[in-house]
Amino acid sequence: MRNNQIKTILVPLDFSTITDTVVNTVENAAKAYGADVVLLHVEPPEPDFVGYEPGPQHVRDNVAHQISEDHEALHTVRDRLRNKGISTEVLLIQGPIVEKILSVSQRLDADQIIIGSHGHGALYQLLVGSVCEGVLKSATCPVTVVPAAKSK
Repeated sequence: MRNNQIKTILVPLDFSTITDTVVNTVENAAKAYGADVVLLHVEPPEPDFVGYEPGPQHVRDNVAHQISEDHEALHTVRDRLRNKGISTEVLLIQGPIVEKILSVSQRLDADQIIIGSHGHGALYQLLVGSVCEGVLKSATCPVTVVPAAKSK
């Protein structure tokens, strides 16, 4: 029986150390709500020279290799969730990470976003910012943040 409130859960993944914890959280939520899951990985934009002029071939090869690895990792997580009876699809896109997460969320009319937080310190947040923070500030649906494990 599907809950009328949560039908689609968007799950941005970066394949960091927190990914398994995020996937476990998603598995529990999807089962509880009877929701469909869309796994999303956003590749950072290519360097400016890639796509405009012939850049170094090794850069192109590295980008292609990383995209291939991430594609495989997405499908591994998809298969894990499907084996648990959860309807799961994958999207792998490239661009500005926060903007892409938000636009996919709106396009899918996601009912919830479940995202991991790395728990970087204040200096990191000031200098680099945070994908999680950007999504929290601008998402139009509820966002569940899965915190990184505390170091002992």
